[in-house]
Amino acid sequence: MLRPERMSKISVTGSRGVMSPVIETVHGLNLVHLSDYDGSWEGFDNGTPVEGADNVSEKLVTVRALENTLDLSADEAEPGTLEENWETRVEEIRTRVNELDDERSDIRESLRQVEERIDRVAPFAELGIDLDLLSGYDSVDVVVGEGPHAQIEDVVAASDEIRAFETFTGGDIVAVVAASTDDAGSSPIDDALVGVEFTRHEVPETDQTPSSYVDELEERKRELEYEIDDVDAELEQIKANEASFLLRVEEELSIDVQQAEAPLQFATTDRAFIAEGWIPSDEYERLAASLRDAVGESVEIEELERASYDRHGKTHTEELQEGTQTAKDDEESDDENAAAADSEQPQKAMTDGGSAVTMSDQPPTIQKNPSAAKPFEALVQAVNRPKYNELDPTIFMFLTFPLFFGFMISDVGYGLLYVLTGFYMYQSFDSPGISSLGGVAMWCGAFTIFFGILFGEFFGLHELGYMLFGDAGAPMGDKGLSPATLDFAFAWLLVSLLFGIIHLNIGYILDFVENIQHGHGLWGAITHSGSWILMLNGLWIWVFTPQASDVKPEFLFTTFDGGAFDLGFSGFPLMDIFTVPSDIAYVGGFEVTIPFLLVIAGLVLLAIGDPVELAEFAIPFAHGVSYARIAAVLLAKGGMAFVVNLLVFGSVETDAGERPFMAPWTGYGPEDGQVMFDGLFYMGDGAVAIGFFILGILVLVVGHIVVLLLGITSAGLQGIRLEYVEFFGKFYEGGGKNYEPFGHDRNHSED
Repeated sequence: MLRPERMSKISVTGSRGVMSPVIETVHGLNLVHLSDYDGSWEGFDNGTPVEGADNVSEKLVTVRALENTLDLSADEAEPGTLEENWETRVEEIRTRVNELDDERSDIRESLRQVEERIDRVAPFAELGIDLDLLSGYDSVDVVVGEGPHAQIEDVVAASDEIRAFETFTGGDIVAVVAASTDDAGSSPIDDALVGVEFTRHEVPETDQTPSSYVDELEERKRELEYEIDDVDAELEQIKANEASFLLRVEEELSIDVQQAEAPLQFATTDRAFIAEGWIPSDEYERLAASLRDAVGESVEIEELERASYDRHGKTHTEELQEGTQTAKDDEESDDENAAAADSEQPQKAMTDGGSAVTMSDQPPTIQKNPSAAKPFEALVQAVNRPKYNELDPTIFMFLTFPLFFGFMISDVGYGLLYVLTGFYMYQSFDSPGISSLGGVAMWCGAFTIFFGILFGEFFGLHELGYMLFGDAGAPMGDKGLSPATLDFAFAWLLVSLLFGIIHLNIGYILDFVENIQHGHGLWGAITHSGSWILMLNGLWIWVFTPQASDVKPEFLFTTFDGGAFDLGFSGFPLMDIFTVPSDIAYVGGFEVTIPFLLVIAGLVLLAIGDPVELAEFAIPFAHGVSYARIAAVLLAKGGMAFVVNLLVFGSVETDAGERPFMAPWTGYGPEDGQVMFDGLFYMGDGAVAIGFFILGILVLVVGHIVVLLLGITSAGLQGIRLEYVEFFGKFYEGGGKNYEPFGHDRNHSED
């Protein structure tokens, strides 16, 4: 659907005594998007959470903390009901889980300390010297650390404060034993090592040999790791036994907290409350009937308005029933509010069924699109959710983005992989975003297969076209990757421009319709949108006319007139109306044509509608040319696939002038003509040939994977850019509010 689902603003008014059953009923229906009361009505305040809300919130925090400790996920439970003693059970689980978690933390801390000691002792084990020999001396100093051996010996030998020394090494470790002179400082070795990259290690205090000490520490480390495993196993057992129960409790408490905090959005007095919100118009009667069944006539429910928002944010409300506000728009409401502000009288809300000043908020947006187009809502929302008053562009993205993507890749092999990848994403992930991208990938892959068939291409090879269409080959001919087929490259460039002109026209036409229905009226639509339509089409029709043909590329007139295709199109006729004489034009006779007048008319209308937009007069040309990126990606992707196949299979020029790959399915080999490039499959002899063959398989697989991935980034990003910048910019703003009804979908608990 181009329009969001119709929404109604409803009001529920009643006494404080029935507020709890009203909240419970509305929550159970999961239909009403509540409006937030801003405290502006005289005599009304925001409500307060119901009694016991803090206690429920604390329990919810406790349960979620347990779920986090146990690393629970939502798919690890079956729905069920809660027993009466669930709070006692939660407390027992909390006590045991906290004990185990604390025990695990203590063990991990002990393990960390052991690992630190191992790190400190391990270097000494490399020296092979007992630790008690490295300390406790009065006449000599001992330093152990890591650094460049030769440099350490040089600086120690050069020190005036050291009269004798000896070094011991093991691996990267150096031990320096030095006797200092009588006038030496307190740390002569350290003084000597200043300027040397030396990491000092403190000598551990133990009577054991370093290797024995390390072995003892390693044994202790293993014991601690076993203890952690035991704790983790017990926590896993608790998780297996209690996952369903905890998730049911968490869901019930979440519902209780939602209901307890709902009055914060209400306008309340000591005796009454008013709750307002938005609901799909078709659901109003179900809401009203449910509330009547729950509390009878103790509340009054009114459908205040059915929203109809124009693109400039003005609200038009309908007089729906006696007792609600009459039809008016935002301009009238703004005048009334301004008058109230000037007289320092606040807005009033009536609780006796009379006219009410409603809470000011725009309706949320519920996008309604066919199931096939539903995945593309994620791409639209990546820019911004549609406002309630806007056209939803999802259906247009569904119709055009896969088309652009498929044309840019146009290969059956790649298309099949895109479809399979998309199907896996769609079926295997619970995330709505990922599953939506999977749906998009499947559609893009389907169009890639479609255009791949028309090009007769399978992983860059063209034999598919001859298999499907006989000797004539694929209907769309070639992609134009060689000088001999350059005309085809020009053809796809012009096709890309045609895509762009049609796409841009759709955008401007949508803007035109929007302006007529909800904006400036017919004249405003003509000046604001019609002007761009005239300029766009006038300019591009002129491009294909003979006027000034000496400065236009020749392929504009020859590509579809015997060049790539013989369609009989050599451009549009001149369409001249009259010629301005040379003495007036100063540059020779100037032919005034219909396309020229369309552009001038568009500029004039644009100046009337909004002169500032004249600064953007080049947009119709610039945005049209931007679609040339479609052909650029088509050629780039085809070229990369061609290079991969050429490296692997090589190519031969036959007597007929053909240059096919020397692949088995082509029926051509080195004996069929002059070899243009050997290819990895045909290089070398004997064992060398086997090596090149294996390398060829690797290049074939990795090369096409790279082309596949680059196809996603290049075709995907370029296609999205054309949608977001060139297309959406014509009519779409976004910024809508998501429909978030007050309620909860039960997945683990039952009423």
